[in-house]
Amino acid sequence: MVPSLALVLAIGVLFTTGVYLLLERSLTRVLIGFVLVGNGANLLLLVAGGRAGGAPIVGLTATERMSDPLVQAMILTAIVITLGITAFVLAMAYRSWQLHGHDEVQDDLEDRRIARIAAENAPVYDDTDASDASTLDDEASTVRDDTSELGSGDRRRHDDGGRA
Repeated sequence: MVPSLALVLAIGVLFTTGVYLLLERSLTRVLIGFVLVGNGANLLLLVAGGRAGGAPIVGLTATERMSDPLVQAMILTAIVITLGITAFVLAMAYRSWQLHGHDEVQDDLEDRRIARIAAENAPVYDDTDASDASTLDDEASTVRDDTSELGSGDRRRHDDGGRA
């Protein structure tokens, strides 16, 4: 089966505009982007499902003429996921509107600080491990081993060959 060029173009347009809107700062535009990407995914699954066929019930339709029920289940799942994400982003946009009077996502101060340090290419911390010349074998000899301090009377022995 060869999909229709119009459906392929529609899928491309939905995904492209949806991703573009997801990259915006306004939560309303992000919400519309989620909806467009969700609809593009549903259309993509529908096109990938193949040709239309009969009801997928054994005995009612011949096996070679049945439609694929997995595609329908996946589209229903995608619809539910898109609905959940839409409700969540709507709640975030509403709360942002209540608190700030707009729905734009602000830059985080910590993000700005990290971006400034990365632009300067300066290390944020002193790397103490890099100057240490000791090896893991040297460190392992100084590590406390609680099992070596047990006396022979303190160890439990089992009748099943020493297994716990």
